[in-house]
Amino acid sequence: MVGRGQQVTRRARMWMSPGLGVKRWLLLFVVCTLVGAVGVLHFTWTGPLHFVATRWILWVNHLVSPEVMPLYTGGMALMVLSLLGALWSIMMLSRSVLRGTGTAPEQAVDLMYQRRHLARGPRIVAVGGGTGLSNLLSGLRVHTGNTTAIVAVSDDGGSSGRLRASLDMIAPGDLTDCYAALSDSPVMARLLLHRFERGDGIQGHTFGNLLLATLSEEEGGLSEAMLDIHEVLRIRGRVYPATTQPATLVARLNDGRTLRGESRFAAEMGEAQIQHVQLDPPALPALPEVLHAIREAEQIVLGPGSLYTSIIPALLVPEIARELRASPAPLIYVASLMTEPGETDGLSLEDHVQAITSHLGRMPDCVLVNSAVPPRDVVARYAEGGAHLLNLAGASRELRGRAVVLPLLQPGQARHDPAALAQALLHAAPKRDQG
Repeated sequence: MVGRGQQVTRRARMWMSPGLGVKRWLLLFVVCTLVGAVGVLHFTWTGPLHFVATRWILWVNHLVSPEVMPLYTGGMALMVLSLLGALWSIMMLSRSVLRGTGTAPEQAVDLMYQRRHLARGPRIVAVGGGTGLSNLLSGLRVHTGNTTAIVAVSDDGGSSGRLRASLDMIAPGDLTDCYAALSDSPVMARLLLHRFERGDGIQGHTFGNLLLATLSEEEGGLSEAMLDIHEVLRIRGRVYPATTQPATLVARLNDGRTLRGESRFAAEMGEAQIQHVQLDPPALPALPEVLHAIREAEQIVLGPGSLYTSIIPALLVPEIARELRASPAPLIYVASLMTEPGETDGLSLEDHVQAITSHLGRMPDCVLVNSAVPPRDVVARYAEGGAHLLNLAGASRELRGRAVVLPLLQPGQARHDPAALAQALLHAAPKRDQG
């Protein structure tokens, strides 16, 4: 009984919490009820029903002596009981309506509080792809419902590559991960990431990739299906592709070679390093919703994710790059934890920042760097695969001045902790210098 009483008290406090949009209407209801009572009294006492009011007063006077209880207290008691009855009827009506829509009445205040709270959250644009971006989104979703993810769609390997080749569509894989991270339906999030282990034609595909492929075919492209996708998947925020047209990532290496298709990078780079990447075709369109989100952003986040295959490809869409350069919002780069074999071998953190700056035309205002050290066995395991920790060793004074160093690791792993990363982004970003 104590636990239930505490839940009732908590819900009552939540109903009265600021910004929920309930107190004002409750107050209006009480005021209107009292004004209505005064109106009924005025009509009864001054109109043709005057005799009814007289008989009522005489009857009450006969039941209770004025010496025991003044007549006006009876009227006040009746008024209070009537008001409580009206409030009770509204509550029961609301419960019936909620049940009819499939919402548990006990959860209504939690859902309203959550959505009102999230609606007041900061407007954040997150740019990138891969598991790093979806990891970030899963942390931000508890703080704001105004997150917009701009996802690179140039992947040409695995399930995404097969769907691209057969349907001439953009790569859906990273979109699927981000939709799952922001979905308000745990069941749908789990289904989106389900990968088929058998079945001719569908083995290796995720359900989410097939769903996006289906919607793309049904609507004539993902750009036309965006609204349906957000509604069907109950997304807390928005997820958009960087471009709606298929594009190939092309890398120019320092040994003079050119590689087409990011799936070839790790396999064919050898000892070479990437000097520059571009999309083919280069003049790719961006969705109007993406450009609007950048203009309205209070914070723009790059990463975390693979430098040349997740972050920079989204920056190569001309309209996106132009809006990012012009935005007054602080641009924050979430530094990778380690180098990535076959992509960023031998690059320092400074090299990562310079690569972003050269491709975008704007240097990040803030570089968020992890200070926690993974367990030795984890570091050793990554080192065997050719990956090494990134830090500020050898960094320039300018980079050190823009760096915010915080512990951002999941315990016992070499991955960003979503909650710690979200908190860091919400508190560590500087305002951009407009001078």
